[in-house]
Amino acid sequence: MPDKPEFLFATCQVGAEAALKHEVARRWPAFRFAYSRPGFVTFKLAGGQVLPADFDLEAVFARAYAFSLGKVTGRDSETLAAGVWKLWDNRPVKRLHVWERDKGPPGEHGFEPSVTQAAIEAAEAISRESRVQSPESRVQSPESRVQSKTLDSRLSALDSRLPRRGDMVLDCVLVEPEEWWVGFHQVHWVPSQWPGGMMPLELPPDAVSRAWLKMEEALRWSELPIPRGARCAELGSAPGGATQALLGRGLEVLGIDPAEMHAAVLGHPRFTHVRQRATQVRRRDFRKIRWLAADMNVAPQYTLDAVESIVAHPEVSVRGMLLTLKLLEWKLADELPAWLDRVRGWGYNLVRARQLQHNRQEVCVAALQKPFVRKPLRR
Repeated sequence: MPDKPEFLFATCQVGAEAALKHEVARRWPAFRFAYSRPGFVTFKLAGGQVLPADFDLEAVFARAYAFSLGKVTGRDSETLAAGVWKLWDNRPVKRLHVWERDKGPPGEHGFEPSVTQAAIEAAEAISRESRVQSPESRVQSPESRVQSKTLDSRLSALDSRLPRRGDMVLDCVLVEPEEWWVGFHQVHWVPSQWPGGMMPLELPPDAVSRAWLKMEEALRWSELPIPRGARCAELGSAPGGATQALLGRGLEVLGIDPAEMHAAVLGHPRFTHVRQRATQVRRRDFRKIRWLAADMNVAPQYTLDAVESIVAHPEVSVRGMLLTLKLLEWKLADELPAWLDRVRGWGYNLVRARQLQHNRQEVCVAALQKPFVRKPLRR
């Protein structure tokens, strides 16, 4: 990509804009905040700085980001779509990602971040306009010309047609119905394969809570190498939505929570409930546990203290973890680098964090010990 873009845009959870700005200022002090709307933020890049197409912003609160080519405005989709291709000019492209900035926080009034019907219709308009302007179609492969015609068909078809690492993607964000922002990114990690970094997940009819969405997204994003049949402990398991996602992966789950579990989970043959607080469970009971998940409705310091008391025990060998840290106040986001350093201090050399699309005011931390070294069991 020969461009030297001057701006970068990012989409995030509504409410996380300030946390994202602080994060970028800390990691990339030469970038300057430029413009924002709820769930959408732009930055002016350092003058003369040329960043690679697969640039990693390394921002926990940026769900998706792209180099910006500018915005188009218009009163109808045809005018807007034509403007997209005018900005795009003759650049090469393999994929088209179109999404809409969030309308509200996840879980509020039933809202879940996703590729909306408005985004699908905009993608169709952009695809149609590409064929009008160029018979060969600037979106090069037939299977990637458009995010399919209906939401259901898009979800069923997209899994087998994910872009590959290195593919160039045309990005279009619907900031307002009559204002679309255009940019590009190169696929380089799991979230960059999906429009807006949003995986096409739907809550199963038998899920007992929306925690299933958080856990399933965390498992896919983290790519933790958890084999079927592995033993996993879950701190804060009630009522059992996340537990169902773990059981669905073929895991044996030890659920630890003083609250009651849903009957559908309690009856599962691979689930065991310990109706106690995490601090009350004997540490020796974790000797056969290799994977740990925690999602407790407490302050991050409490969660980290509880987890450390388990993984640091001389008879416990946990290979990897998925931890949800609640940001009871947004200003706690500034503590995240120190929290991640603390997790690394427990012996986990691969530690990442992300505010998942189904997270609320919280972040997910994935930690892995590689290579894994089991502690010798005491007799």
